[in-house]
Amino acid sequence: MDAIEKKIIAMIEAHREEIIAFAEDIENHPEPGFQEFRTACKTAEFLRKTGYQVEEDIALTGVKASWEKRDTQKSGGAGRKNSAYPNVTVIGEMDAIGCHSHPKADPHTGVAHACGHHAQMAVMAGAAIAFSDPEIRREISGSLTFLAVPAEEYIDADKRTVLREKGIRFGSGKSEMIRTGGFDHTDLVMTTHVHMVDVKEDFYLGNPACNGFDAERVTVRGKAAHAAIDPWNGINALSITSSAIQMMGLMRETFREEDHVRLHNVIRKAGDVVNSVPDEAVVETKIRASSLERIQEIRRMVDRAYDGAAYAFGGKIERENLPGYMPIRPRMADKVLVEAAEELGLDYRKVQPGDFNNACTDVGDLTQLFPVINFTFRGFEGRLHGEDFHITDKEKAYILPAKLMALTIYRLLRKNGEEAEKIKEGFTAVFDKQTYIEYIEKQM
Repeated sequence: MDAIEKKIIAMIEAHREEIIAFAEDIENHPEPGFQEFRTACKTAEFLRKTGYQVEEDIALTGVKASWEKRDTQKSGGAGRKNSAYPNVTVIGEMDAIGCHSHPKADPHTGVAHACGHHAQMAVMAGAAIAFSDPEIRREISGSLTFLAVPAEEYIDADKRTVLREKGIRFGSGKSEMIRTGGFDHTDLVMTTHVHMVDVKEDFYLGNPACNGFDAERVTVRGKAAHAAIDPWNGINALSITSSAIQMMGLMRETFREEDHVRLHNVIRKAGDVVNSVPDEAVVETKIRASSLERIQEIRRMVDRAYDGAAYAFGGKIERENLPGYMPIRPRMADKVLVEAAEELGLDYRKVQPGDFNNACTDVGDLTQLFPVINFTFRGFEGRLHGEDFHITDKEKAYILPAKLMALTIYRLLRKNGEEAEKIKEGFTAVFDKQTYIEYIEKQM
């Protein structure tokens, strides 16, 4: 560990209580996606106090703090314009998840930090503190962005309708920020999370493959009639819905294990009164799978189930497509990340080919456009999204991940950013910004 790395560790150690207090403040004030107004305010205040230029109100609540080397002199070499050096963007997710039964759930919104996003924010804050030091900054080339993003958790159809009136067109914070230019200057992305797969080690280095999803809101139209006097004159929208969902269940035997397909349905409405044949039902359906192609294939099967059930009963189907998240393109642990973990003496394992996470995250969208360096960490007990999720080890949940993040950033950007450049040059994107936007809009 060189002198600068030792100083990075010392900076985080010196501010450990501040970092922990920041995380716990966010944990104690959970907010839903695109409504993280207090969290955003606290984050902007923290980053501004730490010495960064801060932009607020990005995609409603997003916060962006930036630092760029002002001179054009390479560290230890010939000069070139700083814009040619890479940008590293560090992600922190601000939103909480709906979990009414969690002891720290907000009594009004029912959301709680049962997914550990407040720990991510601590990691981002710790790294930001480290790189506020002028001596450390002199030893790196390029630019750093700390991006607090809204709405990683799923936004349902009704909330999306309200958000569209506020200018939010895409269904997650990262997706909307891609659309509106929040990642226009990004070359590499760094993300982290509490463990999402069953890993006994304290740290899990790399990004395992992960499902993507698509969703739709289906309105089933039937015909009302008196449920006792003349039900034969009605068309039961709930019966259509139940039949469609049953057909989806019977389709499950055709799903290949390697496609990791998951289907979820929530009936939002199923008639108005019990003594009338329901003439309207509203269902939200979510389709998860390991590839964009398979998601679309299952989507067509689901649509056939709705259409077939409606045909059988004489009803009609109306659809509202709700584009979701893209699958994560897996990435093994980068050398700089592993070396940083070794320097810290961490207990870790690396992502292996075949590792898979059946959940979904909008980090998947980022992996389609950028190289994403990721790790996850322990320090908690309980089930993700469950009422028993809680932090048990602040060192493992807040401080050690911040050190790992900061050391990895330093190793990427030191020596004229040569390691970042290697990763950037070795990456092939599936989409650029324009083709990404076109793909999402086509699904809407």
